[in-house]
Amino acid sequence: MYHINGNRKPMRYDSEHKEKTRQRVLKEAAKAIRAEGPHRIGVAAVMAKAGLTHGGFYAHFASKDDLVAAAIGRMFEEGRVRLEHETQGRTPAVGLCGYIDFYLSRAHRDTRAAGCPIPFLAADAPRLTKAARERFARGTAALGSAIAARLTEAGHEGAEAEASSVLAELVGALSLARAEPDPDRSAAILERSKTSLKHRLGLDTAP
Repeated sequence: MYHINGNRKPMRYDSEHKEKTRQRVLKEAAKAIRAEGPHRIGVAAVMAKAGLTHGGFYAHFASKDDLVAAAIGRMFEEGRVRLEHETQGRTPAVGLCGYIDFYLSRAHRDTRAAGCPIPFLAADAPRLTKAARERFARGTAALGSAIAARLTEAGHEGAEAEASSVLAELVGALSLARAEPDPDRSAAILERSKTSLKHRLGLDTAP
């Protein structure tokens, strides 16, 4: 709804500015969760990174738990955008190859400020609040469904079950590669899983 200021000019500054501010906080909270884990982030530090004071926090979130749950939703939205970036405008096979190449890349392995939220959150998920676990579950299911849709387009039967297996291997391989201290062995984990997945999905010959 428009508001009228003293000069009788219509303005929507309040609601639009508040939403932009909220998204800025969520962006910083998502970075902090990836770097420190959902239980160790500090509200004051997140607000400072967003260029705001601690006192303004409750204008946007009911509690730290509310912030964590909303930030998890933001992380999965970023993941959805990345999947679309890799697959949009390409054939299903080429798009799936592009997403596998991104997911099991050294760049994705090494980043701590972005990337798929599942490897960052899976170990902590059982100890999160119900709202945060629900956000995690919805986000994981949505990512699996998006992969299944591409598999269906590529002509795979039983795409939902296949997508669940693909997602599990992507997450597992990336997690193991991040945990491996030797750079060569870490890279080998990524390459072996990448090759195995593409072969299993019949994507070996995709450009």
